[in-house]
Amino acid sequence: MEERNNRRTKIGVVVSDKMQKTCVVSVTSNVKHPLYKKVVKITKKFKVHDENNECHVGDTIEIMETRPISKTTHFRLLRIVERAK
Repeated sequence: MEERNNRRTKIGVVVSDKMQKTCVVSVTSNVKHPLYKKVVKITKKFKVHDENNECHVGDTIEIMETRPISKTTHFRLLRIVERAK
């Protein structure tokens, strides 16, 4: 039996939880600019499958890349790192 490849995981903050079984997560990463060599902060939003609607706005969560669940959803919730205060 073959082992499957390690899937990418990211940690981000929930921005929206208005949809059913889906939340929008904002992931921030630092990238070095190719020409100017300055470190630039890049923010990207991902739609995440949240089966039990556990996430709420402000929560820090870990997400994992998975097969396409819908047209725009390609990540799923792994765990909630920290609840919003």
